[in-house]
Amino acid sequence: MKRFAYWGGLAFALAVLTLSVTNASWLAPYPAGAPKQIAHRAIGLEFDPPQYSPIDLPDPCDRAQIYAPTNRHLPNTRGGILRADRMGGWLIEVDPQLTADGEIVLFAYSALDCFTEGEGAVSARSLAELQALDAGFGYFTAVTGERVYPYRGQGAVMPTLGEVARAIPRQARLMIHLPSADAKLALAVISALEAAGRDPVDKGDAFYGDADQMARIRETYPGIWAFNAEEARQCTADYAKFGWLGIVPTSCEGGTMLIALDDQALLWGWPNRLIARMRAADVQILVEGPGAVTQGEIAGITLPEQLTEIPGSFNGYIWTDDAFNTLPALIQRYDNRNQEEIDAAQAALDRRRAAR
Repeated sequence: MKRFAYWGGLAFALAVLTLSVTNASWLAPYPAGAPKQIAHRAIGLEFDPPQYSPIDLPDPCDRAQIYAPTNRHLPNTRGGILRADRMGGWLIEVDPQLTADGEIVLFAYSALDCFTEGEGAVSARSLAELQALDAGFGYFTAVTGERVYPYRGQGAVMPTLGEVARAIPRQARLMIHLPSADAKLALAVISALEAAGRDPVDKGDAFYGDADQMARIRETYPGIWAFNAEEARQCTADYAKFGWLGIVPTSCEGGTMLIALDDQALLWGWPNRLIARMRAADVQILVEGPGAVTQGEIAGITLPEQLTEIPGSFNGYIWTDDAFNTLPALIQRYDNRNQEEIDAAQAALDRRRAAR
């Protein structure tokens, strides 16, 4: 019995030692390169969900309520996209919508209600009709019980994908979101990029969204980075189960691994060993923010200090919902904010920290 316990204990110790060495991050090569931020919707907004009592009937357009703006930009607008690029965004995320006449505009919502003075589906309007609308019309802040519309009448216009593709600098990269399974949307996006003379593979652009759409994009642009969020999370879950063996699951190979900020410690060999394994299997690694998200969506980091929770050797991608603050925290030399913007941004950060 004693001999059995001895040999059993020795075998257990050897197994632990083998696993430790196999998955020891410090024994892996130090990854080359630096982390790269993806600016969700370029320069985004901080929404302010209203609080209701049990007897309140919420206004459907309360979803357009925001905190006091920290800058003049709106998501998916030409100015916001150009600003996010100048501030160091590696990829600028945009949301294409198909118009009634087959054009592609950039707008985060499929419906016009609440965010513009228009009504109905974006797809039911022509490009001329959409660009005549005020894209900042509906966003409001609640000040002493009154609604204030800081972006209304400021000239915000929905740009086309082609306009943006031609306006951005040569080195700028786009992350194009295709959330629906509508093949017409993907084909129109491809057509718009071609008409603008933009080769996504050559420019280093990327796509994410519906799984069938991503398959179509990869077929059109061999070698492009195109992923589905749920498939990327499945890669992470499978690796958490089997990564201790030092293998990369088939669900990961040639794909994407999506890691929540608060799940990093669950992954075998994180960071350096895991990075080496995924590189060998041609897997892109993307870190998202903490917390649950709606299916198909990606949670972004919202505070600069969350960047410090990611190991210094990480050289993959980071999804940010607050590029205006997190880009300067990582690459200070591109910080072109004026003092008024910095003060407003600091107030927004303090509020967000207090709410955690």
